[in-house]
Amino acid sequence: MLNRAIILHAIVPVRTLPREQAEQSTQLLFGEQVEIIEYTDRWVHIRADYDGQTGWCDRKMVSPLTEDDIKQLRAVSWDAMVAMPITYAVSDNNGHTLPLSIGTSLPDYKNGTFKLLGVTFRIDPSMVIERPLELTEANLQQVCRFLHNVPYLWGGRNGVGMDCSGFTQTVMKLFGRKLLRNASQQATQGTAVSSLSEAQTGDLVFFSHRGVEASSGHSSVSHVGILMNKEVVIHCSGRVKLEAITDDGLPTHTLLAIRR
Repeated sequence: MLNRAIILHAIVPVRTLPREQAEQSTQLLFGEQVEIIEYTDRWVHIRADYDGQTGWCDRKMVSPLTEDDIKQLRAVSWDAMVAMPITYAVSDNNGHTLPLSIGTSLPDYKNGTFKLLGVTFRIDPSMVIERPLELTEANLQQVCRFLHNVPYLWGGRNGVGMDCSGFTQTVMKLFGRKLLRNASQQATQGTAVSSLSEAQTGDLVFFSHRGVEASSGHSSVSHVGILMNKEVVIHCSGRVKLEAITDDGLPTHTLLAIRR
């Protein structure tokens, strides 16, 4: 059996263990490809191409790829992305609708259509960006205004439920910046910025929860957000929201690092 597969559902949960009750560690979006590490009767152990995250998916929710499929997908352009929290595509094959989340890459997109493995889909062009956006405060505000109040969901990276690093990973993808999946991993990327006074729009800010240092004796990255400007951060804590930031951090989080 080939060890490559693709996601043909809007969102697929990835779990830490091969059982329904296991914690959701992340999610896969339509069109994302994975390496198959191991099959069981019901579950499949995968490694995501996009960020290297591993975990377990329900076997019926991933679609194995043939060698011809793999060759075809290598020639596909994936520059276009869904820019709204949720939109819908319609299959020309059967007329069925497919919900798509923000950050979903659209293969061979052109003039409101995209094609994957021989099936053509139609989508509202106003819901799509055709190439990564320039990272400016105006563009960041435009993207994030549609995400305000999206609720926190552990392991979530879709337009109706995100965790803090799922939010940063999704938003920064629209600006052509590829992030790893978890806050502690993202804190290893980019270049350190010494202080808020030197920070810029789009820099990532990393935090620990207040009080953790006192109880544990050390600080570790447990939260991440995106700087809108030197005074405001947008992040997902309970929900996606804007919040004033100082050199000390946020009311509930201590500032640890800034990275560009």
